[in-house]
Amino acid sequence: MIEQDTIRLLRECDAGVKMGIDSIESVMERVQDSDLRQCLKTCKEEHEDLNRRIQSLLNKYHDEGKDPNPIATSMSHMKTSIKLGMDASDATIADLMTDGCNMGVKSLGRYLNQYKAADEVSKDIAKKLIHLEEQLAVDIRKYL
Repeated sequence: MIEQDTIRLLRECDAGVKMGIDSIESVMERVQDSDLRQCLKTCKEEHEDLNRRIQSLLNKYHDEGKDPNPIATSMSHMKTSIKLGMDASDATIADLMTDGCNMGVKSLGRYLNQYKAADEVSKDIAKKLIHLEEQLAVDIRKYL
């Protein structure tokens, strides 16, 4: 049970971290403020570092991980395109990113509760990812 919950939690973290990286990349070229750009760049790098840790652990369990849900990815891209098409401001980008962070925190919190038997290393990774998402939402509030 511990190993199954560990793998399942790592898979969800894998999908979540990939979704976060993709979301940041999808808005990065439209960011106007250099401080906001740097904040997003730093967050993306932290997500990529965490992704490497997740991949290493998944490899240890001989698991390929999990890609984000294609429907969720498509909906996210569509929402981003529509909102930025109407208003390509940093405020819109901050709003989109905040929504994404909140959804990530909610989903990861649910998975952390669902997979209680996961090992502490995997739980710590999930908590770290939750913290990254929460911190980004706080850091970009001034752009809303």
